[in-house]
Amino acid sequence: MMALKDLHKYVSSLKNTSLMPALFIGHGSPMNAIEDNEFSRTWKLLSELLPVPSAIVSVSAHWETKGTSVTISSPPKMIHDFYGFPRQLYEQEYPAKGSPELAKEIIAATKRIIIEEDVQWGLDHGTWSVLKYIYPKANIPVIQISLNRYQDPQWHFELSKELTFLRNKGVLVIGSGNMIHNLRILQVNNNDFNAEYGYDWAFELNDILKKKIQERNLPALINYQSLHKDAMLAIPIPEHYLPMLYILGIIQESDDIYIFNDKVIAGSLNMTSFMVG
Repeated sequence: MMALKDLHKYVSSLKNTSLMPALFIGHGSPMNAIEDNEFSRTWKLLSELLPVPSAIVSVSAHWETKGTSVTISSPPKMIHDFYGFPRQLYEQEYPAKGSPELAKEIIAATKRIIIEEDVQWGLDHGTWSVLKYIYPKANIPVIQISLNRYQDPQWHFELSKELTFLRNKGVLVIGSGNMIHNLRILQVNNNDFNAEYGYDWAFELNDILKKKIQERNLPALINYQSLHKDAMLAIPIPEHYLPMLYILGIIQESDDIYIFNDKVIAGSLNMTSFMVG
């Protein structure tokens, strides 16, 4: 794994390729959208280094549907999908345009399933809380693709492979979730949600996940229940894990993998993220 100090050199090299990188972002608490912390600072650093995409396609843990849908509204509405947070968080806006044209192109290019057009959803916090740092001007069109809650990880991985063409079109694909995510057993010390603290199994599984990602052991990552004896404690429901599979599915043989924000927090959550390119 590269050291964080190498991020500038690594990302700068991506500007010399026609293939757009792709990101899996561990987005963590909605409060990251308004806090100056190590995670938001890394997202801000990405804003200075990444190529400027023609559009952004986000697969967020916070949009689950029956079937699969893609947003076609322009502009997409802002969704504040959380409760009990400070007023400042509800006042956040990210006025990006949508791209009905790109949404329709994805629908046409996807052969194995039918993707439906959606005008009700917009940009949830899994998308805008990260993009407000990476592309703060909100001047790049953004669409979201939903997660079909009735399908298994293998199905999602196979669907993701049909999105590979987007990288050749200069489109940035982002998966936004958390690899380890169990809110029921969170432990927050001294009111610091982002303090490094974890159950033993969380640290162990975080290391296993990073190793499997770097080895490109995709079958093991798809069948995550077998990665560790406590995998179902770490991933009791898969909606925050599945966005990662959408990035694994579009990795190319020539890609490097760079892991960042590698941290276990609040007992049962990790912020570990990676870029391919």
